[in-house]
Amino acid sequence: MKVTLKLYAALSDHLPEQARRTNALELDLDPGTTPARVIERQKLPLKLCHLVLIDGVFIPPVERATRTLNEGETLAIWPPIAGG
Repeated sequence: MKVTLKLYAALSDHLPEQARRTNALELDLDPGTTPARVIERQKLPLKLCHLVLIDGVFIPPVERATRTLNEGETLAIWPPIAGG
């Protein structure tokens, strides 16, 4: 199944060079794949995966290992952001 992964800020460094312009990468995943599995598969630092959304809906940390992704969804991940 096809899912779009979007990584923002420092996490975009974990995308292939050609995907960094759009911050997006299309993934071909097995049915039943969870956001936690994508984070693991893409070797993203767990401590930097602060804000996780599927199609714009926040996925709390306790649901990231159980909520499965569906065909055509977009998984977006942001690191913690501080500013002033």
